[in-house]
Amino acid sequence: MPGLSIVIPAYNSGDNLTPLVDRLAAALPELADAYEVILVNDGSRDGTWDRIRNLAKDREWIRGIDLQRNYGQHNALLCGIRAARHDVIVTMDDDLQHPPEEIRRLLDRLAAEGADVVYGTAETQQHGLWRNLASRMTKKALASAVGAANAGNVSAFRAFRSQVRGAFEHYHGPSVSIDVLLSWGTTRFAAQRVRHDARRLGVSNYTFRKLASHALEMMTGFSTWPLRVASLVGFSATLFGLGVLAYVLIRYIIAGGSVPGFPFLAAIITIFSGAQLFALGVMGEYLARMHNRAMDRPTYAVREDTGTGSAAP
Repeated sequence: MPGLSIVIPAYNSGDNLTPLVDRLAAALPELADAYEVILVNDGSRDGTWDRIRNLAKDREWIRGIDLQRNYGQHNALLCGIRAARHDVIVTMDDDLQHPPEEIRRLLDRLAAEGADVVYGTAETQQHGLWRNLASRMTKKALASAVGAANAGNVSAFRAFRSQVRGAFEHYHGPSVSIDVLLSWGTTRFAAQRVRHDARRLGVSNYTFRKLASHALEMMTGFSTWPLRVASLVGFSATLFGLGVLAYVLIRYIIAGGSVPGFPFLAAIITIFSGAQLFALGVMGEYLARMHNRAMDRPTYAVREDTGTGSAAP
């Protein structure tokens, strides 16, 4: 069986880590000859890093990485993915909503389909209404960057072959989307239905605002689709303006008078002004991304690394 690396970003989840590691300890020996669990502390404000260090002392197959501050889930995932040393990498959340027992189903699908990436799609989502709505918005945004066929199955519970990361080995920037980066390395995606458990402890750190912001980051950071929409809006406004001009000229020739009334003129000005502001706003988003890249901010910075993260039966 191929070696297996489990990458888990952790943020204020100290109480969840011990039961999560206990369930991984029961599941992993049956899945791989060699395995490791990489816990990446993403600037937690509680005792998460102390818990990770204690877990790494007791179990030689756990490796802990402590980031300098909170960089975001995808940045922490990228750090753990680059540190992984085995053939297959599995990413999962730290809240026990992704059951470790379901990893086998992802690995079986990865081998059977000959795919490079397999997403664990939840049979039943255990989120609230606003979270589900924001998740759909994020997938719509992702479709503009990786293609609609893959976006519908995207999940934080994923298994992929380690050679895929070669496509983004030298990626550097503050904005990260693991799913977009994976699409740079392969088009062989698959999906597997898995169980999705309810959160037992704590609350989700992903609010509607954060998910909407992440969707905007993906649309403007990894796709030119918004620029095309802005161009289409501008072109449509131009055609509409030409149509209005033709109407005014024809009315003047036939009826011998111009179109009366201030409301008509105000409406036309509003339409064109709105189209211009929309296009300027889209271009401003892209300029902001270029500005962030020009500042050369790091994707992440590591404060401490503990544990060996390697084990065999």
